[in-house]
Amino acid sequence: MSIFRKHHSETESVEREVQLDDAELRARLDPMAYRVLREAATERPGTGELLHLKHDGTYNCGACGAELFDSSAKFESGTGWPSFDRPTGDDRVELKTDRSMGMARTEALCRRCGSHLGHVFNDGPTSTGERYCINSAALTIDPKEGS
Repeated sequence: MSIFRKHHSETESVEREVQLDDAELRARLDPMAYRVLREAATERPGTGELLHLKHDGTYNCGACGAELFDSSAKFESGTGWPSFDRPTGDDRVELKTDRSMGMARTEALCRRCGSHLGHVFNDGPTSTGERYCINSAALTIDPKEGS
């Protein structure tokens, strides 16, 4: 049984809205963003450009541009990666079991294109109880006017 809310089904089949061309992504993304988004790499903790960013705005998938997280859901977790307590909508992030590295974790993927974002844990400090630990390299930000 999943510890996550109902909309976080780890077993449902997801049909991708967007099919991304690998060669185009390699040309468009910087090497770290490509490795994170398409090869499920992880940036070193404390190195991401968005970690300490305080701007109001929307965090989007670095591969397809889908809106994923609002700045109001961002919090400082002390882990070295940007952390959010919820996505912008129930249909934004797909979760699946990741058994790499000798443990079971819950991987967070962009539901629209399937790109790797990071992982989600059930130790968040807000009422959701969730901590979406997301790589800066997987995101772009669309800042709100005046922030």
